[in-house]
Amino acid sequence: MRELIRAAWVIARRDFTAIIFSKSFFFFLLGPLFPVLVGVAAGSVGSQVSDDIARPIIAVAMSKADGAALTAAHADLAEKQGEQRMPRFTFLERASVSPEEISAILAKKEDGFVAVLSGTSEAPILTGTKGAISQWQGTIELLLSLAQSETKLSDTSLATSIVASSEGSKKRGQFTTAQVAQILLFLLTMLLAGMVLSNLVEEKTNKIIEILAAAIPIDAIFLGKLFAMLGMAVVGITVWVSVGTITVAMLGSSLPAMPAPAVGWPLFGLLGFLYFSMAYLLLGSLFLGIGAMAATVREVQTLSMPVTMGQMLVFFLASYSVTKLGEPIELFAAIFPFSSPFAMIARAAQMDELGQHILALGWQILFALLIIKASASLFRRNVMQSKGNSGTKKRGILKRLFRRTAP
Repeated sequence: MRELIRAAWVIARRDFTAIIFSKSFFFFLLGPLFPVLVGVAAGSVGSQVSDDIARPIIAVAMSKADGAALTAAHADLAEKQGEQRMPRFTFLERASVSPEEISAILAKKEDGFVAVLSGTSEAPILTGTKGAISQWQGTIELLLSLAQSETKLSDTSLATSIVASSEGSKKRGQFTTAQVAQILLFLLTMLLAGMVLSNLVEEKTNKIIEILAAAIPIDAIFLGKLFAMLGMAVVGITVWVSVGTITVAMLGSSLPAMPAPAVGWPLFGLLGFLYFSMAYLLLGSLFLGIGAMAATVREVQTLSMPVTMGQMLVFFLASYSVTKLGEPIELFAAIFPFSSPFAMIARAAQMDELGQHILALGWQILFALLIIKASASLFRRNVMQSKGNSGTKKRGILKRLFRRTAP
């Protein structure tokens, strides 16, 4: 076991140093910034589009007196419940329109009217599609009622009493924290775990992995590669979080306050790091098994696609079980190794029991080691057996070199 750990450390140090000090790692750190920028831009554009869709324009063909009363009622109601919940009115120059004119008004693309309000305040007519009428009929009826009665809404204010917390709001807040933690865990795992596979396939193509296997146990090679990639992932996450924090501080804005998890923020952060590490090691060890079976990049793409789709299904399972604590589906998600990190981080947000996390982490570590062992066996059978005994003499030389360089 000691020799295995020493060998794994040598491989981990070699791979970690080679990746961190490479030019490609710098561009890898820049990679997530582009989706963030696109997301911010899309969010601002989407907000504007959503506002335009949520607040359609309704053409009004009524007398000046009715129009003035309707405008006053619209301003009064908008002050109470906000402009975003009110339709926008455009008053036409004529007080009355025929059905043919209404059809022509609604057919004009440049105006974009969804409905036409015509007639008088005593006998109004709303013309539009079924969806527009069902959405705004009640609001317009209320506006016309206020306009016809020429009264303003009461200024009566509702007395309020604020409490520190309630079980309902606390539960909903912890549920939100659980969902956000699961999404971050999934995105980071899928973004970073694939590098294990590409690194292994590259070294298989260059025959480097066979040279290493001649001197070091294959189990140690796979274990070292996994932890080297995990270290690289931690460095990347640290850089991204630091840049994000500095950017937010420079812009003078603040992040939205997340509801506190059940175990508290310090312990939740530690558990988040541990469960990310386990999710990364589990998926990475599975990718190592794929790399052991694949000989070309095309085979890697073919074999890794079902695993990626399966990981998405696992994430959906864990997400679905967030609100079903203690039910069979949630217990299965917490026990099944590949969904366990996602289900357990959700439990940490909603339950303050700590013993379950020790058991879950131990089970996940055991399963990851089993996958590494199986992946090493696959590699040994699919790759190393073709070498036969031709590398026996070279093995002794490389082992002696390894002993000299090992700490």
